[in-house]
Amino acid sequence: MASVHESLYFNPMMTNGVVHANVFGIKDWVTPYKIAVLVLLNEMGRTGEGAVSLMERRRLNQLLLPLLQGPDITLSKLYKLIEESCPQLANSVQIRIKLMAEGELKDMEQFFDDLTDSFSGTEPEVHKTSVVGLFLRHMILAYSKLSFSQVFKLYTALQQYFQNGEKKTVEDADMELTNREEGERKMEKEELDVSIREEEVSCSGPLSQKQAEFFLSQQASLLKNDETKALTPASLQKELNNLLKFNPDFAEAHYLSYLNNLRVQDVFSSTHSLLHYFDRLILTGAESKSNGEEGYGRSLRYAALNLAALHCRFGHYQQAELALQEAIRIAQESNDHVCLQHCLSWLYVLGQKRSDSYVLLEHSVKKAVHFGLPYLASLGIQSLVQQRAFAGKTANKLMDALKDSDLLHWKHSLSELIDISIAQKTAIWRLYGRSTMALQQAQMLLSMNSLESVNAGVQQNNTESFAVALCHLAELHAEQGCFAAASEVLKHLKERFPPNSQHAQLWMLCDQKIQFDRAMNDGKYHLADSLVTGITALNSIEGVYRKAIVLQAQNQMSEAHKLLQKLLIHCQKIRNTEMVISVLLSVAELYWRSSSPTIALPVLLQALALSKEYRLQYLASETVLNLAFAQLWRQPSRISMKPRTILQRSTAKSKSEMLFTSRPDSTTHWGRPRRGTGVRCSSGSCIRSCLLTGCP
Repeated sequence: MASVHESLYFNPMMTNGVVHANVFGIKDWVTPYKIAVLVLLNEMGRTGEGAVSLMERRRLNQLLLPLLQGPDITLSKLYKLIEESCPQLANSVQIRIKLMAEGELKDMEQFFDDLTDSFSGTEPEVHKTSVVGLFLRHMILAYSKLSFSQVFKLYTALQQYFQNGEKKTVEDADMELTNREEGERKMEKEELDVSIREEEVSCSGPLSQKQAEFFLSQQASLLKNDETKALTPASLQKELNNLLKFNPDFAEAHYLSYLNNLRVQDVFSSTHSLLHYFDRLILTGAESKSNGEEGYGRSLRYAALNLAALHCRFGHYQQAELALQEAIRIAQESNDHVCLQHCLSWLYVLGQKRSDSYVLLEHSVKKAVHFGLPYLASLGIQSLVQQRAFAGKTANKLMDALKDSDLLHWKHSLSELIDISIAQKTAIWRLYGRSTMALQQAQMLLSMNSLESVNAGVQQNNTESFAVALCHLAELHAEQGCFAAASEVLKHLKERFPPNSQHAQLWMLCDQKIQFDRAMNDGKYHLADSLVTGITALNSIEGVYRKAIVLQAQNQMSEAHKLLQKLLIHCQKIRNTEMVISVLLSVAELYWRSSSPTIALPVLLQALALSKEYRLQYLASETVLNLAFAQLWRQPSRISMKPRTILQRSTAKSKSEMLFTSRPDSTTHWGRPRRGTGVRCSSGSCIRSCLLTGCP
């Protein structure tokens, strides 16, 4: 349709294929698709109330708005949409278009002359100020401005549009006849719908201003809430390039191109599109018209702020700091407190590893509340809660703070932050080792309906919060040994967040870690070693830690010890307490595997002190388990007892006490209890199954 438009329609804004002015200066122009929509509206007006039922008319009214605002679609698709709403009216529309296309030019002329009758009379069929009335008036006005040669080209395009639609309808009928079985017919129909949608998008011509704005807002909303329903990155970029070809100064198209490039982690293209967006925003004067002379400076400071956010997203912290300093300087000159608040929030993000960063964050929250910025204030509270959780504050104080932020969310209907808050609670309970509470919060988020549904049939948005909750759910099942259930959750994650989506890295890392733990449980160290590369690509710290575990299991003690010491120093520097404790437990395991349990005791006591200080209950329990085993290692007389005898004694006292087993030989794998694996006895079974059923 793009080539059809260029060849068949005279565009006063274009000469020799070059756009010389804003093509959106023309609000609407007549196309064959819009003539078909006009036929539908005319037939709806001519059809009496008794001929169409109330439910059919309601479905037709719901269909009209996307038909008027959306891009041009093929005639066969239009027939199908009308037939789903009202089969009788679909037949009338098809006959009317056929008579017009197979008739003469005067039939189209007469049709547009009859459209003006819709507004005549004391009780007109259509009100002039209604949505349908404005569309009819725009089409009549655009048609009346066409010259005779343009009218002839329009009629020729209508004939071609009708012929293509008839050919597609015949192909669809033949396809349905060949599919006898109901399941096969349903599958072919779904595939056909997808192909038609892609064809419509790729073949649609230059959009009018309203169509372009509707298309951009729809795709931006889908990218934010449900990326799987948006166009693919390549298809969306092709459509944006088509828009920018006819209107290079369309700033919103550049911004959507920036969001699209962020999906595929394209640094150069996303930076290019972001700079073009603000350049066009200044050139078109959109900001200066709404904000006076202040608009120019406002665009500059927010351009610098967005550039800082972009560099921070890709890990270019020095460039982000320079851009942020520029934004702060311009905002201070203009006395823009709102922009300064955003800059203050990003200053915390860039300097959150410093010890005094909480002071900056508290100041940011107070200022955001003072200037009436609930979104920034809530984000600040959530960041403050996260920082206090890593500092080892009690859970009741953190939940009270999150309760205050939840009040802001519900008061201002900030549905995105409601989801983030529940996902934050899930992560905090998991950090503290309370798996039951974490499971409850994850289930609560997954069972919630969003306040901002993507469309009438979707009540949940595929945002990052849902991906985080599902990943926690998979890890919780894997920790309990329910790997089949964890696989089902991961399968759902892969369907909901495809590999090319921007949140796919979350479930990729979760999947790799679960596979690693399962391979280590089964003693398949070569398989676990092959998974380390994928984990390192997604999380370098986690990858180094898992590499050290594999080396330790393969009795490469010196290499494992070097890696663990380097990782311990790095984690202490960046204050990753959870990983520090995990590394200390691995170092202690390395010592007792080297027949030095006495050296392991101070390391375990250090890990226990950190676990108690930061209230990490799961790691504290794990450390106590290792301490008991280290003490047992120092008493050979007790270790000489048979595993079943000791197990029976321990279970007779309490199922929660320590499991004693015989000293491992060179062929038996002994290791400290890793997260998601559990302690293993000499038979290779997990401690939980041993305590319940006894070792085989």
